[in-house]
Amino acid sequence: MAGVQTAVALREQGFTGTVTVIGAEPHPPYDRPPLSKAVLLGTADGSAFDIDFEALGIALRLGVYVTGVRPADHELDTAAGPVAYDSLVLATGAEPILLPGSEGVPGVHVLRTLDDAERLRPVLAERHDVVVVGAGWIGAEFATAAREAGCAVTVVEAADRPLAGALPAEVAAPMTAWYADAGVALRTRARVRRVEPGAVFLDDGTRLPAGAVVVGIGARPATAWLAGSGIALGIHHEVLADDHLRTSAPDVYAVGDCASFPSGRYGERLLVHHWDNAVQGPRTVASTVIGETPAVYDPVPYFWSEQFGRFVQYAGHHAPGDELIWRGDPTTPAWTVCWLRDGALSALLAVGRPRDLAQARKLIESSTPLDPTLAADPSIPLKKAATA
Repeated sequence: MAGVQTAVALREQGFTGTVTVIGAEPHPPYDRPPLSKAVLLGTADGSAFDIDFEALGIALRLGVYVTGVRPADHELDTAAGPVAYDSLVLATGAEPILLPGSEGVPGVHVLRTLDDAERLRPVLAERHDVVVVGAGWIGAEFATAAREAGCAVTVVEAADRPLAGALPAEVAAPMTAWYADAGVALRTRARVRRVEPGAVFLDDGTRLPAGAVVVGIGARPATAWLAGSGIALGIHHEVLADDHLRTSAPDVYAVGDCASFPSGRYGERLLVHHWDNAVQGPRTVASTVIGETPAVYDPVPYFWSEQFGRFVQYAGHHAPGDELIWRGDPTTPAWTVCWLRDGALSALLAVGRPRDLAQARKLIESSTPLDPTLAADPSIPLKKAATA
């Protein structure tokens, strides 16, 4: 998404030079969200972008692995030979973290690419017993699709709750019931000891039958190929971009899941592994490449997840010290959580309340103070809680 959108944005903003998109996958560029839904369930064969690359003068070099970059020479090293560039945009995304000891074990899957989804389609079609390792966003989405397909599903999570790395305990706690309601067995505080063909063994000795194992324990920026390039990386091995998405190397930019950027709004560097960031960032990159002076890149992060019959949306970025306000009853189908920092909305999680989310994005963007009492009343539109 980030690479393709950058190429399109360059053309939309009047760039007339050569634009080449290089990708390791052999498939025409495609969108990822449908992979855990329509493609996985077989209701769509793919999710290729409806973009006429030829008409836009965008060259696609597919199935080409890039092995390194030499910024001093303005050259990429690829399996097909060196490629010179004037400007280079790094948009290599992220790659799934593998479960230690599971590499090469038959029946173990991840879900990140179109090929991953294609390999998993028969698993759902044949209604295998499935063990999902990790109760994060992707684990919940896959479990939802697997149950819809009629599979027996067990989700194994090392933490004491779903989404432990993303949400505070009191916010994630109500989501635990979603698994049981959907007929999914959720085992928390459970660590995988080993995986064998047909079974997952936990630390407590439990053996879980598994016609397939799907690992969703996180992703890391796909930047190993940058070793030796001199391009600065962060603590998560992401490319360190500035507020115009420039890297430490001249004429090299980074966008999407592989890059972090400094957020003036939140006072920290953000690494955002979500679709919306891969759509917004390319416009800034394109403007910077062309030589314009765009506004600094400091978006309100946003993402959504469809799981267990619920539409979950999140905007902003919360920190441990932010004030948490419940807006509605979390035992009902629709509720919201707000986070306030210095009286203004810093983040919001909405379950089945898209209007709250839409209003929250504008309130976060404008740093508008909110009245906590009014914000806690779900019958009052969130924008009516603004005090300025």
